Amino acid sequence: MSDREKAKQRTQMLKELREKHKDTVARTQERLKIQKKIYRDINKSIKNEPKTVPEIAQEIDLPTHVVLWNLTALKKYGTVSESEMSGEYFLYTNTEEKDK
Repeated sequence: MSDREKAKQRTQMLKELREKHKDTVARTQERLKIQKKIYRDINKSIKNEPKTVPEIAQEIDLPTHVVLWNLTALKKYGTVSESEMSGEYFLYTNTEEKDK
């Protein structure tokens, strides 16, 4: 089988898979869109001053557990860091702004 035939066969297989799983792909894309919006909102909230999880949650109108979960992900990838404590809570700050 030539490379060209293999490429056509692979293209057809991928097309069939996309069609077969289009509902799953659509759901996944929607979830990623929501997640990116949450990341943007969190980063916007802490852009100018560090804030606690409850402060961020109140500002962007999300439950605290959702904010904490997403802050943990942002912290893991280095875009957010914990700074000093404010009462019982850490203050979160945007590390990307500091690097620039």
